[in-house]
Formats: sequence, structure tokens, C-alpha cells
Amino acid sequence: MASIFGSLFLFGRSLYLRRMQPILLLHGAIGAADQLQPLAGKLPNYKVMSFNFSGHGGKEFPVEALSIKGFAEEVLAFMDEQGLEQVSIFGYSMGGYVGMYLAKHHPQRVKKVATLATKFYWDVPTAAKEMQMLDADKIEVKIPAFAKALQERHAPTDWKILLQRTAGMLRAMGEDNPLKPGDYSGIGTDSLVMLGDKDKMVTLDETLAVYKSLPNGRMAMLPDTQHPIEQSNTEALAFLLNQFFTD
Repeated sequence: MASIFGSLFLFGRSLYLRRMQPILLLHGAIGAADQLQPLAGKLPNYKVMSFNFSGHGGKEFPVEALSIKGFAEEVLAFMDEQGLEQVSIFGYSMGGYVGMYLAKHHPQRVKKVATLATKFYWDVPTAAKEMQMLDADKIEVKIPAFAKALQERHAPTDWKILLQRTAGMLRAMGEDNPLKPGDYSGIGTDSLVMLGDKDKMVTLDETLAVYKSLPNGRMAMLPDTQHPIEQSNTEALAFLLNQFFTD
């Protein structure tokens, strides 16, 4: 009988510790923290947190240009405000890039990092192609529902200015990628890179290249998943994250 109670105690203690484990969800470019709430609801055994990057979700723009380095500093500031020495990170798209950047430059602050739909490869032609998708006037004409969603998501911030400043960030990344191909071999943090099987923005080759470079990396493909976070297979994503963060 004692052994049974002992096992139950250890199980309960393990579950309690997992509930205390902080996980930070980072949204993508021109996105917001609320887009990750459906996923947060499927991670019940952890202390799940999220916040909006500057210029996103109604938050004011920074004085300086938008940048991966700046967003990484915002994550560190948020952690300090919450009294967190270390967190595990899940980042969608740009949020995943920020997570990897932190794992490279501030490894002591990142316990584990998982990414989905993160574009790791940037050069001038790649940036130019992605910048074309940030034309506010074309979005208003061709995809008015998306324009309305952006306006509502970022109010009172001007979503058109957000697109302009994001385009500037992509241009800078194309000229000088913040994470070079050789950087990933120096990231010792436990990492999981994920890609949707129907993602048309991020290539399998660039995702594989990063996975193969990471000393402690894993990779997974999500079925029936396109690039937009709203079109991801949330059940499969939550399953993989629960498994990864628990191991």
C-alpha cells in the first residue's frame, strides 16, 4: 500500500512541476498573441504565457526600426518583468526565429525552443518576394477581409504602418541575415523545428538544413497544415509540443 501511495505522490509531484514549467508563445510577423490562444488551451499542464511584440496587437511602435534583435530584447524584458530566469519557447513563423536567436545569443535563458513555419533562409531576392505580400493597398483591394482583420487585430496601431515597418525589417534581414547558416551548429538548446506539409512560404530544404545543423535538434512535419497559424493542425501541434516539452 505504501508503494502505491508513494507512486501516486511522485506522479502528483511530477504533474505539479510540469504545471509550473513556464512556456512562452511567440506570435508571427503582423500577427498577435491572441492567435495563439487556441494552442494555449491545449497545453493545460504548463504555465503558458504570451505577449505582443511592439507594433503588434495594439502595442506602440518602438522608436528604432523593427528587428529580430529588438524583439529578442522585448522577450528578455518580459521575462524579467515576470521574474523568469528561464523559459521554454514555442514560436510561430517570425516568433520561432526570435526563439532561435535567443537560444543562440542568450542560451541560459532558454530551456527548450520549438518553431513552426519559421523561414530561416533570407537573402535579398527572398526578402523582396516576401515584401511584395506586405503591400497594404493591394491587400485592401484584393483581400478586403484580411485588411479588416489586420485593422481590428492591431487597433489602435495603424496596420498599414506595421506592414511598412515589417517590410523594412525583412529588407534588412535579406541584406544581413541575423542568424547565419553556421550559427545553428552552435545552438546547444534542445530544439524542435516543425513545418506544415502544405506550407508554401517556408521550404523543406531550409528547415532540413537547420534541423541537421542543430546539435540537439528534432524535426516534425504537421499534416494538413498550411502556413497561416489559423490553418495549422492544432491537435497535432499540441501533441508534439506536449511531448517535446515533457521529455
